[in-house]
Amino acid sequence: MTLYDIKPQFQSFLRPLVRSLADKGITANQVTLSAAIGSVAIGILLFLFQKQHTLFLILPFWMFIRMALNAIDGMLANEFGQKSKLGAYLNEICDVISDTALFIPFAFIDPFPLFAVLLVIFLALLSEFSGVLGTAIGATRRYDGPIGKSDRALIFGAIGLWLGVTGSLPGWLFWLMPILALLLSITIFNRIKQALVEVK
Repeated sequence: MTLYDIKPQFQSFLRPLVRSLADKGITANQVTLSAAIGSVAIGILLFLFQKQHTLFLILPFWMFIRMALNAIDGMLANEFGQKSKLGAYLNEICDVISDTALFIPFAFIDPFPLFAVLLVIFLALLSEFSGVLGTAIGATRRYDGPIGKSDRALIFGAIGLWLGVTGSLPGWLFWLMPILALLLSITIFNRIKQALVEVK
């Protein structure tokens, strides 16, 4: 189970806003690009001013907004006839760009080793790639856990909140990145396995 499982309830909450955006001519692709541009901008800000720990308080709020934007673009595409081949590309590419931009600043924050954070980023990208490849073998796009996109956003948003409030992170949190790397490896395995089961 991942946070992705509560997506229908989240969509119901957002539906009036999505309807209003559609009426105003806002497109799914515009929303997708906005989420990516915002993520890159915040990632650059945190990277350049990583010693200003209070800036990391931006992260949990942005992670929530980004999750909302990700839900909104999908609803605009699926419920308001805005699906497109370009949109399919943008949806996947912008997600991995956003994750990379938002996670990289933590590679320079104690107690996280640079290599461990980069490994988590790599495995996060690989997990999304594994999910997309389900469609290449005739399965659905796989969202199996235990660590999906929304779960990663929640975890890194919580770390950002912790860092922003306290100004530092405890040494024992060193183990978080190896644990995330393990869970992401399991996620990759599960997505490949369930795609193969689906088409068997």
